[in-house]
Amino acid sequence: MIWAMILAAGESQRMGVPKLLLPFGKSTIIETIVESVISSRVNQTLVVLGSRSPEIRERIRRFPVLTTFNPSYRKGMLSSVQRGAAVLPHSCEAVVVVLADQPSVRATMIDSLIETFHRQKKGIIVPVYQKKRGHPFIVDLKYREEINELNPETGLRELLLRHPDDIFEVGVPNPSILHDIDTAADYSQATKKR
Repeated sequence: MIWAMILAAGESQRMGVPKLLLPFGKSTIIETIVESVISSRVNQTLVVLGSRSPEIRERIRRFPVLTTFNPSYRKGMLSSVQRGAAVLPHSCEAVVVVLADQPSVRATMIDSLIETFHRQKKGIIVPVYQKKRGHPFIVDLKYREEINELNPETGLRELLLRHPDDIFEVGVPNPSILHDIDTAADYSQATKKR
């Protein structure tokens, strides 16, 4: 089984407002990315919550997803990945790590990563646009224990640095893998492209 893990615990400090609850298209940023993920070929979806968890949980209540709360969300993104990895079932073979503030990522992109994971037999599948790596990406859960030991300063990038021979890069035609929404300018740019 392949799960998706949507990281939705951040405090939106650079934005100054809870960005995941901002309007995007016909709904909000968080609803848009959840909809894309559940439309993909993942078997199940886990949303890792932290800051503003009651409001975000309410927004995604209608979707068939599971949620978990990361009590250490102020420690950064790796803490959310570690929390998510800890609650994923042992039947989970790999996880698609998805940033909640990338509402332009489509289900077809996730499907392409999943197909590549099955075909290439590599432990880490990373999308690349014009030689730049982005999100979402897939991690085989043979690395579950190692994820728990990573340095918070380096985050998941450390896992990629440790295992360069187990990475397969997938070229993608769309730069959406490089763009998350951190600032008001990012949000303005993303809504214009909508």
